[in-house]
Amino acid sequence: MKIAIIGTGSIGKMLGRKWAEAGHEVMFGSREAVRAQAVAAEIAGTMGGGVVEAAAFCEAALLAIPWYAFTDIERAIGEGLDGKIVIDCINPLKSSGSLAIGHKWSAGEEIARTWHRAKVVKAFNHIHVKTFENPVYDGKKATAFYCSNDDDAKTAIVQLAADLGLAPVDAGPIKNARLLEPLGALWMQLAFKLHHNTDLAFLLVDRE
Repeated sequence: MKIAIIGTGSIGKMLGRKWAEAGHEVMFGSREAVRAQAVAAEIAGTMGGGVVEAAAFCEAALLAIPWYAFTDIERAIGEGLDGKIVIDCINPLKSSGSLAIGHKWSAGEEIARTWHRAKVVKAFNHIHVKTFENPVYDGKKATAFYCSNDDDAKTAIVQLAADLGLAPVDAGPIKNARLLEPLGALWMQLAFKLHHNTDLAFLLVDRE
């Protein structure tokens, strides 16, 4: 699959590297193309360019950006992601660390509303970069919850999560991003406020 990584932070770099290692074609995109090109130079088999170029290249795009940057990214890309899969891993946080929106609305729904011709799926927002490096805890794969209104997006995210060594779990329609984004906030509370370390993940355990 041709994947655009929109953003050059730690999560974007990690997923871009892992997916490239799994055999996907990966292009990093940034509003400053030189930043994406610098990241690509560090990661074998990847490319870098501007966000418009990355959007045109891809079949699926990962939004690995701060929530406050979404409006500028959306304006830059415009209709460039129409008909394509958009993976939203954003936690819409304020500077205080609390959610800017949540429970009654979500970043996932806002992105799906704004890019209504794209296939938006919420995923990976509750998983730390350390987990992507080693997703197995006591012999069990960390859970990757995802939600979307689009079957194609769900099928793609199952494979992409499996490529990362995670256990994908369908969490329903995109409106359930209202639940997954607070889950991401809970992870941050556990890791940074309640004295757990950052090498922790959620596991969904079913009885046989």
